[in-house]
Amino acid sequence: MPREVDGPSWKKHADDIRDIYEFRDVLGTGAFSEVILAEEKTTQKLVAIKCIAKKALEGKESSIENEIAVLHKIKHPNIVALDDIYECGGHLYLIMQLVSGGELFDRIVEKGFYTERDASRLICQVLDAVKYLHDMGIVHRDLKPENLLYYSLEEDSKIMISDFGLSKMEGSGSVLSTACGTPGYVAPEVLAQKPYSKAVDCWSIGVIAYILLCGYPPFYDENDAKLFEQILKAEYEFDSPYWDDISDSAKDFIRHLMEKDPEKRFTCEQALQHPWIAGDTALDKNIHQSVSEQIKKNFAKSKWKVPTLAAAGTAVQSLPRNWRPLAHPSSRAAFDTVAGGLGIWRREGSILRGRVVVG
Repeated sequence: MPREVDGPSWKKHADDIRDIYEFRDVLGTGAFSEVILAEEKTTQKLVAIKCIAKKALEGKESSIENEIAVLHKIKHPNIVALDDIYECGGHLYLIMQLVSGGELFDRIVEKGFYTERDASRLICQVLDAVKYLHDMGIVHRDLKPENLLYYSLEEDSKIMISDFGLSKMEGSGSVLSTACGTPGYVAPEVLAQKPYSKAVDCWSIGVIAYILLCGYPPFYDENDAKLFEQILKAEYEFDSPYWDDISDSAKDFIRHLMEKDPEKRFTCEQALQHPWIAGDTALDKNIHQSVSEQIKKNFAKSKWKVPTLAAAGTAVQSLPRNWRPLAHPSSRAAFDTVAGGLGIWRREGSILRGRVVVG
């Protein structure tokens, strides 16, 4: 039976976690954790358990404790929930809400009909959830499509934000300075190693909105230095013919989020009030063919339509998550995007290592 233990108020102790949960399948692995599909014995509720070997945390204790502290505070319908945490033997066990609807890109590719309005509804949910985080003083710092998961397989399923491995509690009036995140989604001020705050999440939402409307990323180059230079200068285009059928309102929305100056960049609250989100300017024209083709080219997986279970911020599936190089449709220049558990990125032969992204 679980019992309270000395230490943080959110931590419980169990002699054997398997007395409480029946372990079923391994859903995936992260840098120093494993995610297990399990059933709570008393309720038959399915959960995802992130199993973390404490020995593997040596030197990383603050990182995982930060993730736990952040997740435990969060209660929002569009954010993957941490239900409980147990300490047992040499492991920590994070009991996470099970999210079974699959990844964002998979769902878009599978659709036969997809419009600006669909993208607007998705971004609205993300904005609402991130505004909630910002109101709590939490900066996610690693928002990207891979961290947006569907709650269920239902067609009208809500979208969920996962992966708080890079999240940071922001004190009153404080700014952050650790360079982190995922290349291609990070704001200019992060790459410039300048102090930054909540505005970095708004930039990332702008990048996600851009991709949702064309299927390829706004920044692309196989050379790291050139890629970073594009981001630092906020150099991006609405290329023809991919953007020809996209509304001016959508482009205006993106420009306000992908604003180089964080002081001028839209906040989540301002973005939620933009006509493309709050009004009726998002078009109903079907853009599925163009967008899905570009997603498959630029975010190609070995297979599509693979059933996905995801939780605890780690999207998992029956095949390895090998993301091939991103390539812009006009230039074919590419840069690697290898997704790792807990938002940790690795790139062979590159300066990108672990959580730090610096020039």
